[in-house]
Amino acid sequence: MDYADARKRMVDGQLRPNKVTDPRLLAAMGTIPRERFLPEGPLRARAYLDEDVLLPGPAGRALTEPMALARLIQLAALRRGDRVLLLPAGTGYAAAVMAAMGAHVIGLESDEALVRLARAALAETVGPEQARILHAPIAQGHAAGAPYDVILIEGEVPEVPPALIEQLAEGGRLVTVLEREGRVGHAVLGRRIGGSFTLTTAFDCAITPVREFARAPAFVF
Repeated sequence: MDYADARKRMVDGQLRPNKVTDPRLLAAMGTIPRERFLPEGPLRARAYLDEDVLLPGPAGRALTEPMALARLIQLAALRRGDRVLLLPAGTGYAAAVMAAMGAHVIGLESDEALVRLARAALAETVGPEQARILHAPIAQGHAAGAPYDVILIEGEVPEVPPALIEQLAEGGRLVTVLEREGRVGHAVLGRRIGGSFTLTTAFDCAITPVREFARAPAFVF
């Protein structure tokens, strides 16, 4: 498979026609070998499809659809030098893209096999100075590295976890996709200003849920 050609087709056919306009983002996704962030084997042939690619392992992770991921990252309005918390990190592709845009990224991932894949792929692309993947639970974030300018929850969640809001810097942005029962989820941008946190709906978006943030089943009598 000609991955370089597939990468160009992804940018020109999936990103540019769907309101992805940030030139740094287009350059990063047009350069970083997305296939390297999938396990060796048949999954790599699906790297540039316009759909989530489910990853092996118990955590239920996925490599997020290119257009959806690009629009979420663009929504975060990354600035060079921003400190970013990514969770879950999965195989590290989103971390690589944001690092290539000049951010310093810490990613959390609980699946050890995915952590190994992510670290190897990042070492070959952007380097550990710009993006680090920690093998750790994700539900409470990473307070030791706070405050963050940006937090990206790469997956659908029922609500924004309060613990993560507390880890945002003043003026910090949080981007994720909120679930809507029976309907397509919507991407949201949260901002922490003056000690308050406000959410704004940005666009419809359907990506793989993050199991660690799922609501506990209600008890039924």
